[in-house]
Amino acid sequence: MGTFFSEIFGIERDHIDSYGAFDISLVNDLPLFIDPFLIFHSDKPEYQELHERIIEYLVFLRDMADQGEKSDALLKYWYCFPEVKQNWLGFSLSGNVGAGLGIDFARTLHTNLNHIFSDFGEEQITEGSHIEKICLISEGVGRDSISDFVTNLIKDFFLNYTQLFCKAHLPDIKTRLVSVNRSRFNYKTQAWETQVFRLPWHNNDYVILTPKDMLTRDESWINRGDFISNIETLPSSIEDHQLRAAVSNYFSLELKSRKKKYKEPSSRERSEASLATLRKFPELVDYYIRQKERTGNEAVAASDDKVWKTELLFSQKLREILQPLLMETDFYTAAGGTYAEAHARIAYLKNVIENKGGWRIFYDKARVAFERESDVQILFRLVWFGTPSDFGAEANDGRGPVDFKISKGRHKTLVEMKLAKNTKLEANLAKQVELYQIASDAEKAIKVIIFFTVDQLMRVRSILKRLKIEHSKDIVLIDACSTNKPSGSKA
Repeated sequence: MGTFFSEIFGIERDHIDSYGAFDISLVNDLPLFIDPFLIFHSDKPEYQELHERIIEYLVFLRDMADQGEKSDALLKYWYCFPEVKQNWLGFSLSGNVGAGLGIDFARTLHTNLNHIFSDFGEEQITEGSHIEKICLISEGVGRDSISDFVTNLIKDFFLNYTQLFCKAHLPDIKTRLVSVNRSRFNYKTQAWETQVFRLPWHNNDYVILTPKDMLTRDESWINRGDFISNIETLPSSIEDHQLRAAVSNYFSLELKSRKKKYKEPSSRERSEASLATLRKFPELVDYYIRQKERTGNEAVAASDDKVWKTELLFSQKLREILQPLLMETDFYTAAGGTYAEAHARIAYLKNVIENKGGWRIFYDKARVAFERESDVQILFRLVWFGTPSDFGAEANDGRGPVDFKISKGRHKTLVEMKLAKNTKLEANLAKQVELYQIASDAEKAIKVIIFFTVDQLMRVRSILKRLKIEHSKDIVLIDACSTNKPSGSKA
């Protein structure tokens, strides 16, 4: 039994590490993404070639856009890639099936290609061309869309990368010859080609490995949020003193027109002023990208740290924690149906976070908390490995989504995971899960609340007392505080 690629295929982790690949979970996607800037900034010749291939395809799309409107069918063929689920990276909280790139993404990119990428290969301000421009100009195109797009454009690289690892480390019995559709684009025929690769085979599908030095967590180095929040500092990097003065003046006027008298401008007001300034001076995009290019070494260091942290908890640390569990076969056959099993798994996760160092996933090196329900949900999903029950994430039974539904025959249990700081926590505890019980005919519902400070704990206890459920065994508190945990190797 196993959770990670190395365990399932019986490979020493050192072999995967020395190859430079990430040891993925084959139970659930992990929150990592391809950052195209890391490919651009790399000094590896093969990465430089990959970046040129990405830009080559965008130039092709731009040239097609210059020829006029295209049918939705053609847009889907050129733009709408499925998520490459076989790399087990991304947002999915249940398994590895994501939404992929839809027609809205296609129309957005097609519409903007002419002016966003009009100077590809002839940039005057930036050092190179960047696909991330589309996410700076257009709302709704985030890291997952860019990562999926890039992965599809250079999919044959990942397939060859994995095939070479197979030849060196896996017996043929653990691999299979696979015909992979849309693995490389042929510019002569303007069509995607199918190629055959020998790849790892698990659970009726092939597996793709990804180099760690292409991956990041959270936002990519060039991203819309960072761009908008830094527009007011960009003028200092503009050599043209007239443009620099015009941008600064325009931003100040836009901000002044929005802010309330005698009050500091809010973050929303600053964001609105930034967007208005961007619309007036679209060349700011290139100045922002140039600034990010000049600090590219910071991107590498930041992504290395994020990937290391993700690997530490979701791979190395969790592997150590799960190993005893994998040996306890009675853990998977807990009596009492899904309710008893859910409580057992929650208790295990609580122990992971509070006593086994799992709390570190929520903090940076300065112990500043990243309070994200998604991290807890991923951990929870991973400790359900080997369950005989049907485990579903983000279930919707007619009255809205619930985080998890566990079912086995007629037995159903709902689990909701909330942060203690959630402003709607009290209303949720009072009504929400009970409504889900009615909608899904679930027998039981358990609420898991994660707190990061003593103040949050006191707030939760106050809410539970008002609702008269402070002694309920179906309310489970998880302590993710850093202040009461040992430091360093003692954790």
